[in-house]
Amino acid sequence: MKVALVHDWLTGQRGGEKVLEVLAEIFPQAPIFTLFHFKGSQSEVIESRDIRTSFLQRLPLLKKKYRHYLPLFPLAVELFDLGGFELVVSSSHCVAKGAIPPPDALHVSYIHSPIRYAWNQYFAYFSPDQLSFFSRRFIPPIMHRLRVWDESSAARVDHFVANSENVARRVWKYYRREADVIHPPADTEFFRPGTDMPKSADYLIVSALVPYKRIDLAIEAFNSSGEKLRIVGTGPELRKLKRMARPNVSFLGQVPAEDLRSLYRKARALLLPGEEDFGITALEAQACGTPVIAFGSGGALESILPGQTGLFFPELTASSLRAALDKFRGLKFNEAAIRANAAKFSRRAFQEKLTAYLEQKWTEFKGKK
Repeated sequence: MKVALVHDWLTGQRGGEKVLEVLAEIFPQAPIFTLFHFKGSQSEVIESRDIRTSFLQRLPLLKKKYRHYLPLFPLAVELFDLGGFELVVSSSHCVAKGAIPPPDALHVSYIHSPIRYAWNQYFAYFSPDQLSFFSRRFIPPIMHRLRVWDESSAARVDHFVANSENVARRVWKYYRREADVIHPPADTEFFRPGTDMPKSADYLIVSALVPYKRIDLAIEAFNSSGEKLRIVGTGPELRKLKRMARPNVSFLGQVPAEDLRSLYRKARALLLPGEEDFGITALEAQACGTPVIAFGSGGALESILPGQTGLFFPELTASSLRAALDKFRGLKFNEAAIRANAAKFSRRAFQEKLTAYLEQKWTEFKGKK
């Protein structure tokens, strides 16, 4: 069986890349088709594979301005030559699921989310009062065309696998397609509690700095409380967030995996201030025995047990988060119980479930031919 993997882009290591890494281990001979690849940005597993990029890889200022090339993404993914491949597995949060498979191939798409900034998070990214005159004229029609393409290209997928029930509902809402659910993995072998490592009083956020993550809400809450908040991650919101933060809020950028594990272990709690598709960082923190305070909506409801492994706050406001922090200080959590919840989402369990799913769909597909 000749297999091709398709992934949106390779610029950093987030949840989607961790899923891709498992796919690359299941299919070690499969090439990875991706719009563009920043060399050295991935794990050794991915970097060692046959990575095939699109024409976007050769465009100027790609590293700094790749988001500006969004209108070209559908064209770029459609130009991948997948001729001769029998199984196409896409890992998609943008356009990867729109790759054109051969007519006699099976296409399974592991979907992290329909395009957020085209659908449910459009106004978080493109609020009219934050756009320039030029942007207000051109962004809406561009995004409309992207939505039309996104919906129509869903027909190229034989089976969708969503990373959460939350995302599966979105797949039905925007594509009118059913999606099976296989939750993504956390590396519970690497992320584990430290020995005799005392907790600090600091809170932690590990996130891309993009609008829908609502890091601004957390900063607002901590600006008034004076407690220490550490933020790991980079993104287009960095400058704006730094301007609004007081000295008790620190930005650490990207950190090595060992340092991230240490931060998880020491943190009083991990914060997820926005609605998550699923939230792998919540599992990584729990694997280290650290509780999670999250907005009570979306994928967090599938990975956090309130009162046992963390706490939810009900409204997307700084005051609601502050109230949750006040409540959290009066609670006690059991480190072993927190880790036990994360263990259900281990890398091994994910690989076994996904392998069995793909084998089943392949057998069914071959039986129909």
